[in-house]
Amino acid sequence: MTEAAELPPAPEQARAVFGERFADAVRYAELLAEAGVQRGLIGPREVPRLWERHLLNCAVLSEVVPEGVTVCDVGSGAGLPGIPLALVRDDLKITLLEPLLRRTNFLTEVVELLGLDHVTVVRGRAEEVMGKMPAVHVVTARAVAPLDRLATWGIPLLRPYGEMLALKGDTAVEELKSAATALSKLGAVETSILHVGEGVVDPLSTVVRVEVGESPGGVRFAAKRAKAARTGRARRPR
Repeated sequence: MTEAAELPPAPEQARAVFGERFADAVRYAELLAEAGVQRGLIGPREVPRLWERHLLNCAVLSEVVPEGVTVCDVGSGAGLPGIPLALVRDDLKITLLEPLLRRTNFLTEVVELLGLDHVTVVRGRAEEVMGKMPAVHVVTARAVAPLDRLATWGIPLLRPYGEMLALKGDTAVEELKSAATALSKLGAVETSILHVGEGVVDPLSTVVRVEVGESPGGVRFAAKRAKAARTGRARRPR
């Protein structure tokens, strides 16, 4: 049986990034390295690089998230980027959306243990909660799916004039080009590639920003949202 990799000490940058929540960030890293690996949420090989590749890489997303907005982290998995974002930004109202039970159980445990009162865990797929969950200002995602597919899940959850922020790697430019037609049909009005985390992570974290107009998801999803809303109203007890 292979011995589990050891979690390295937190780098100095983590103290600056997480501030008063540094101890909570350390506890979260420990949970990922222990229960996260045991439950198959994080690969054992990721443990030595949890800080740089995962926690800090996600936390710097806060640089481009507006103040005081609602956020839905689609396909949150082990809580990346949603939990690091929550640790550095208590002004946000964050929903961690994840379809798998073992992951939502882990997320719920982490949220309760760290006292993240501004975070809610919801089990479900994006297409299932559309119209049932309040629309949000910002959708975040990391390593969930190619951009064109991710957009069909994330954009319909947005409020008018909201934005999707997707953490991507070296494929960001190519994915954005190949997804251009799909994004346009989904109501995107502007796209850009941002690099965040100067002085914190190397290489910088790459973020694809997709801004929408007044009809997130386009005409087809507007009809779906309306139908879901009507169904929800009909099911409420009188």
